[in-house]
Amino acid sequence: MSRVVVNVPAEARRGEVIEIRTLAGHSMETGFRRTQLGELIARDIIRSLVCTYNGVEIFRAELHPAIAANPLLSFTTVATESGTLEFRWTGDNGYSATQTASIKVV
Repeated sequence: MSRVVVNVPAEARRGEVIEIRTLAGHSMETGFRRTQLGELIARDIIRSLVCTYNGVEIFRAELHPAIAANPLLSFTTVATESGTLEFRWTGDNGYSATQTASIKVV
């Protein structure tokens, strides 16, 4: 399991646009590099991030081998109601990481 960090405001006004940031600690091996002996290093990347807000998908990203290690993604949404944001990262070789964050809308 890798380290996942999320940054969501603890509180927002109803209708306010909020910024959400999330980072997944992952080496993101492209599959294009070779060892010193010339053998290809197997691809091992995060393929997607899905974020839901109270069970409704609000953001989806598909990642590719050109993405840097430890990908940091930032996006915005509108604070509509208090609840939970869930971040699901999935990738090669069975990689899966999930993190949640709560927001209070006033």
